[in-house]
Amino acid sequence: MHDSRFCVSFQKTGQKRFTTFYPTTPMRKLLLFLFTWVLIPLLQAQTLTSPDKNFTLKFELKANGTPSYQLTYKNKPVIKPSNLGIENNGSPSFMNGFFVSETKTSSVKDVWEPIYGEQKTIQNNYNELLVTLTQKDQKNRFIRIRFRLFNDGLGFRYEFPKQENLKYFVIKEEHTEFNLAGDHKIFWIPGDYDTNEYPYTTSKLSEIPKLQKKATVQITAQQPIPTPSVQTPSMMKSTDGLYINIHEAALINYPAMNLEVDAKTFKMKSHLVPDAVGNKGYMQTDAQSPWRTVVVSDKATNILASKLILNLNEPTQYKDVSWIKPVKYVGVWWEYFVAGKSTWAYSSENNVRLTDDFSTFKPSGRHGATVENVKKYIDFAAEHGFDAVLVEGWNIGWEDWIGNWKEEVFDFTTPYPDFDVKGLAKYAANKKVKIIMHHETSASATNYERRLDRAFQFMVDNGYNAVKTGYVGQIIPRGEHHDGQWMVNHYIHVARRAADYKIMVNSHEAVRPTGLHRTFPNWFAQESARGTEFEAMGGLAPEHTTILPFTRLMGGPMDYTPGIFQTDLSYYGTGSNQRVNTTLVKQLAYYVTMYSPLQMAADLPENYLRFPDAFQFIKDVAVDWDDTYVLEAEPGDYITIARKAKGKDEWYVGGITDENQRTATVNFSFLPKGKQYIATIYADGADASYDKKPQSYTIRKVVVTSKSILKQKLASSGGVAVSIKEGKKSDLKDLPKL
Repeated sequence: MHDSRFCVSFQKTGQKRFTTFYPTTPMRKLLLFLFTWVLIPLLQAQTLTSPDKNFTLKFELKANGTPSYQLTYKNKPVIKPSNLGIENNGSPSFMNGFFVSETKTSSVKDVWEPIYGEQKTIQNNYNELLVTLTQKDQKNRFIRIRFRLFNDGLGFRYEFPKQENLKYFVIKEEHTEFNLAGDHKIFWIPGDYDTNEYPYTTSKLSEIPKLQKKATVQITAQQPIPTPSVQTPSMMKSTDGLYINIHEAALINYPAMNLEVDAKTFKMKSHLVPDAVGNKGYMQTDAQSPWRTVVVSDKATNILASKLILNLNEPTQYKDVSWIKPVKYVGVWWEYFVAGKSTWAYSSENNVRLTDDFSTFKPSGRHGATVENVKKYIDFAAEHGFDAVLVEGWNIGWEDWIGNWKEEVFDFTTPYPDFDVKGLAKYAANKKVKIIMHHETSASATNYERRLDRAFQFMVDNGYNAVKTGYVGQIIPRGEHHDGQWMVNHYIHVARRAADYKIMVNSHEAVRPTGLHRTFPNWFAQESARGTEFEAMGGLAPEHTTILPFTRLMGGPMDYTPGIFQTDLSYYGTGSNQRVNTTLVKQLAYYVTMYSPLQMAADLPENYLRFPDAFQFIKDVAVDWDDTYVLEAEPGDYITIARKAKGKDEWYVGGITDENQRTATVNFSFLPKGKQYIATIYADGADASYDKKPQSYTIRKVVVTSKSILKQKLASSGGVAVSIKEGKKSDLKDLPKL
């Protein structure tokens, strides 16, 4: 006797597993219907394509119910089949045993306007696949994985809806894989829980293990991951010409992600930053992970132009954003690193407490934040059109602030005896200049949170509307890390609380950005990488700033602090033979290539007065933009970008190169057709080089149109900067055409 059977086949290492049952005839018909129209689609792989059809995402469950995805671009593999899942501590994990209980697809195409940025409008266009995964053995507990496929790449995240059988859980590790298709060239810094300030190494993926130790240089506070690993944003280039960038978006209530690297199989796997007891995250439903992002193109310029990470962040909920403004500033800062004449500390005392009477301390005579010195910076800012002056070292505590892992170092409201808060606030206001507050926490986040409201109210009372925060040192609470869940929530808390006081925040030594300046637009800049200060502390490689836009800046604006004109630091007679490894003109170009709504003219005022014609570019260049045109780029080699100033018929161009001389090509096709403009071209001199004649430059004016093309030689670690403005007919007639 033969009975009809339904056979469900699961493929696993060449074997088949069969489930056999013997239904009655009526039930047989019903099950056949369900199997055909419901079960088969859920067992089959789900596919999703990008709006332009260049990307294809495939999602499927493996035989043991493990989620897996893969990604192709123009039929080239980007991510080979890679597992997804989260391992829990003390409760069943989200790793396997799933079946697909529901899938939904949708599409979005709209446009939104950022408060500030590289473009006046941003297109948000994606196709979405939402997969609900249920674990039958866990009382039908379910999670969701949401995929969004844009024309520039993929974003996906884990979602944990509130439900009877899922309320709280502790993450032991996230096991998201990125199984790469080859031994790609990669621009990387070592995986670390506490610092992003490493120099970049360029190598093959397979070379990372042998280079890891050399790449892990000494930093003030660091916790390197012992296994081969890199930080995100991770920028790669395949042998067949694909540019691949892996990062994350919307990092909220979750630890930052590093990537472990298997040098033999070229597989990357997420490695989250732990807390003091080794756990990775504490979750309460409803909850979700940050988005994992994969930006891909066969053109390097498209990587820099991508707005995928911003699009994955939520719009701000701030009702009033009129007080959030881009800022160009100078400051009492660089002199602490190079001039040898001033320090943050008022005295040479040590073993200092906040309760000490600082008026009894003997001044060292080298304190930088004095009334007299700050007034000089305010006068300079007012004369040359800068918005603000940053003052570091104004408050008590700098004598004993680092290396002792103590909690109460600063109170953020008490000035040194030679800094007149009220008097300087009035002086600056009369000059129509703001003073930027400085809050160095010495990584004591607990102390800062206790004093936060008093510190912000003190700022409001004295006319400050922006603060630079710092987190140098080992984090307190002790055992926590700069990039762990606790500190991620701290940075966001500071931004939110600052918004209550209408204060803008520029954070240093904080977790790398993930596009949250869209959600919290007053958190408008960060450092979170090796910036200009390291030019005075060992130097930066000439290629460094040709890598940063492809890595660190993918997540958001950087307070890089450019504009150093005196690049040979032996000039100051301090015995230092250190140099800034760029030409003067490359420093000008940074104001275009290194996007930030907060741009500093970081050098000493007297150095700008020595080169007033070159300084004019810094005075003119915008900090907010209507549009951006990435003209040419190759990570680690060169970048040329043009931008249109917000609300003006002005354009600015910046081009930079690594240690190799090259010719930059500026195609002016971004200009309106049929109109003539005056282009002022700041270029390296014929004999310029970063190590021998960095201050050799030329300036010339020419007439340009949308048909013009500039071929400009760049010196070793050099650059080109161009300002483009409308001119009077008489001026146009007297100038040569390009």
